[in-house]
Amino acid sequence: MKDIIRAKCLLSSDVETLINQQIKKEAHSSAIYLSMASWCNRNGYDFSSDYFFKQAEEERAHQLKFYKYVLDMGGTAISPDITNIKIEYNSFREVFEEALDQEISVTQSIKSIAARCHKEQDYVTLEFLNWFFREQREEEYKARRALELFDVIGEEGTGRWQIDKHVGQIKYESEA
Repeated sequence: MKDIIRAKCLLSSDVETLINQQIKKEAHSSAIYLSMASWCNRNGYDFSSDYFFKQAEEERAHQLKFYKYVLDMGGTAISPDITNIKIEYNSFREVFEEALDQEISVTQSIKSIAARCHKEQDYVTLEFLNWFFREQREEEYKARRALELFDVIGEEGTGRWQIDKHVGQIKYESEA
């Protein structure tokens, strides 16, 4: 049986490159969240560890969603090599500060893809990206709320224990 050859990729080479970079960013985010989960676990923050394990799974799912999209469009999806993941943090708060920074970075990267798609009038990919924009709104909200717990509850006494206990309860419920 002959191999089926795809006649044409529906993505421009620029958009395909940007999406492959996003695949790597999502894989990198997943690895960072696994590292954060490990750090939290080692330091006795079990609820936060569970929170970051879930975040790692979500980022991996996002990576695969982008990966499959490139393939569906006739492109070449590239499995990324992920290295240099930080494993130690100076404080419980630093973990959550870096988590928020990571989500903002992912959002900016997706915006860059969308900007390129607008320029090329690639409305199919723009429609695909809309799901990620909604997802990022939720992810940034949850990361901000988690970080705000440090200011609302404080870290003194049982504060870190209270923060850890509340992290997994943060929900995003918006119809917008």
